[in-house]
Amino acid sequence: MSAIYIAGIALCSVLAQWVAWGFRVPAILFLLLTGLLLGPATGLLDPDALLGDLLFPVVSLSVAVILFEGSLTLHFRELKGIGKVVRNLCSIGMIATCIVISLSAYWILELNWRVAAVLGAVLVVTGPTVIAPLLNSMRPTQDIDRILRWEGIVIDPIGALFAVLVFEAVMLVGQGEVFLHTIIALFKTLGVGLSIGVVAGWLTTLLIRREWLPFELHKFGILALVLISFTISNHLSHESGLLAVTVFGIWLANQDDLEIDSVLEFKEDLSMILISTLFILLAARLELSDLMMLDADVFIFLAIVLFVARPLCIAVSTFGTELPIKSRLVLSWIAPRGIVAAAVGSVFALSMMEAGVADAEKIVPLIFTVIIITVVLQSLTAIPIAKLLGVRQPSPNTILIIGANHVARAIACGLKEQNIPVHLSDPAWENCKMARMDGLACYYGNPQSEHAERYLPLTTIRSVMALSPNRHHNALGVQYFSHLLNEKNVFSLRSSTSHAKANKDSATFLSRQILFGDSGSYARLSSLIAKGGKVSATRISEEFSWEKYQEVNPDAIPLFIINGDKDSDEDSPLKLRPFTINMEKPPQQGERIIAMQPPKMSVLKDPNNGKNKEPKQSKEIKE
Repeated sequence: MSAIYIAGIALCSVLAQWVAWGFRVPAILFLLLTGLLLGPATGLLDPDALLGDLLFPVVSLSVAVILFEGSLTLHFRELKGIGKVVRNLCSIGMIATCIVISLSAYWILELNWRVAAVLGAVLVVTGPTVIAPLLNSMRPTQDIDRILRWEGIVIDPIGALFAVLVFEAVMLVGQGEVFLHTIIALFKTLGVGLSIGVVAGWLTTLLIRREWLPFELHKFGILALVLISFTISNHLSHESGLLAVTVFGIWLANQDDLEIDSVLEFKEDLSMILISTLFILLAARLELSDLMMLDADVFIFLAIVLFVARPLCIAVSTFGTELPIKSRLVLSWIAPRGIVAAAVGSVFALSMMEAGVADAEKIVPLIFTVIIITVVLQSLTAIPIAKLLGVRQPSPNTILIIGANHVARAIACGLKEQNIPVHLSDPAWENCKMARMDGLACYYGNPQSEHAERYLPLTTIRSVMALSPNRHHNALGVQYFSHLLNEKNVFSLRSSTSHAKANKDSATFLSRQILFGDSGSYARLSSLIAKGGKVSATRISEEFSWEKYQEVNPDAIPLFIINGDKDSDEDSPLKLRPFTINMEKPPQQGERIIAMQPPKMSVLKDPNNGKNKEPKQSKEIKE
């Protein structure tokens, strides 16, 4: 019978994620609703009866893996460059939020002071899994978008670590007869957690660098080390395991010559599974009596969380900066809580209930209430508030190119020369390095990954063009962004029909393989570049029509049509449309054609005035 329940939870997790994907909202909403429906609403799922004594270990180990995955994204070099505001948000702002929430929980909700302190510490965490989907639909200005994204990334492991320390401190108070004993016990917890984390990180680094652990065992081996580090640390010092795995992840993240991308990708997938399952289990554990015991004072508490704690956090974090007042107002409103708050809070609640701490059973209902209210309320109001304050970005105008190979770089440079914003993406570091040397923005990794959702400027992307020689990368990108941006804004180079049949390509990918007409294959573009071909722009005029262009440039491969002046201001953005197999409207007078020119055709006469071409319009774009 237990197997049926476990399989059912897995199915419900996928369905909740799928529905959230369809509505383009944070998955946390439907995961919570699913758990509440299966648990307190219908009584179909009782996690305590299903897992028994294994419930606490399962939750604890799951949280350890989630925190480890989050800490793998915390690079010290990036922490230094994220700006004063984000550093303040993850330090003094975090502490200010904790103090306000803890005091309000203690005075207004009349909670035990230990519970109030832990609740305040847990609710400082927002998290990228909730922030990213909200920002993608909201499209705020760059300063707001950058601050909120980086806050979510950085405060995830730092906030969790802070919560662990607060929990350790309040649980140690009173265990000894003197204050000194408490301090010693706290330092013991810190020492054990830090030591285990550093040793685990050092050992893992040694195993990978010396190649003592085969590549195919990296993912499973590191997962085993995470679990054993967490367990040993907790055994030596109660509840120090979360600190150990966080330090473990931070250590690995900051080893520059350590290749752990496959591990991070695996941990992202595993974290999604654990987050989905964990949310349903934790929500299903809620009792109607637990929810009913939250009286009207909870609304006052929520008001303080929304309208006092967050604005105070922003006020102290932005003090002395030049951030506009409108940006500060938006930042004061957007702070949805996510999985880390729920998962860490649940672990602490279980520990405190086992220790007999009064009011510990109220932690989880309060955290889930804050999560639901902040996610729902801020998701519904973010766009209207951004419009009202005038801090929403104009329509996206950046072209995302999947691939940073020599063909993609040459085309990207051609677009950049015409003032078309371009961002590349490639999982090969050598390609990314070459793109950055050409002055092109490039994301290192797969653009459809969870990591890319945190680091790619998705709010500015208008169109996606898959130019990778790897059809698998193109297919994944097209499938992912067709849903995110609308299918008509996603394009790909063509692949052979024999490959399509062998690989069973999706209908979406097949329908979007229309870039650059019948002759614009990757092989031909690559061949022209290898022979010295260049990307150039030519204006169509009354004297030099599209038909005349084709006659003069029979071997050129037209790539794009630009409508507008490349020197125009930002209020009149350039309109770019690619040449496609089914293009209905040919280039018109006044538009410019960006094309891949064969070597001998890279220098042309400009028929518009009988003189040499204008330098700006047909300047050769070197790869």
